[in-house]
Amino acid sequence: MVDERMSVSLAKPPRAASGPRGNVGADTRSEAAKEGAVILLRRELGDVLREQRQAQGRTLREVSAAASVSLGYLSEVERGEKEASSELLASICSALNLPLSTVLGHVSERVAETEALTAPVSLPVPSAALVSASAA
Repeated sequence: MVDERMSVSLAKPPRAASGPRGNVGADTRSEAAKEGAVILLRRELGDVLREQRQAQGRTLREVSAAASVSLGYLSEVERGEKEASSELLASICSALNLPLSTVLGHVSERVAETEALTAPVSLPVPSAALVSASAA
């Protein structure tokens, strides 16, 4: 008898996140991961940019002026509401005195952490030969 096993995924299907983001950290990412939320790069990137700016003790106004971008637009990028073009991202990174590769490395780490939390769990399922049912 051949032992055939099937994988059963227990992960919930992805759904779009909604509502205001607020201050997002690892706890919120793990909650989103448990709910099966879709990973949005613009949100992860915005979180990293905000964390880096705040770690430097700088305001949105200071960084937006140094990056030659409007304060409102930079705020939307940090909240993950707008996609930053590569040119804009380079300008923001320059204003923060951070290499683009460092920022993207932090984003990559965050995405990897979230993916690890949302990985489907496979369970062995007995083969059809071992399962019996009766209609009686």
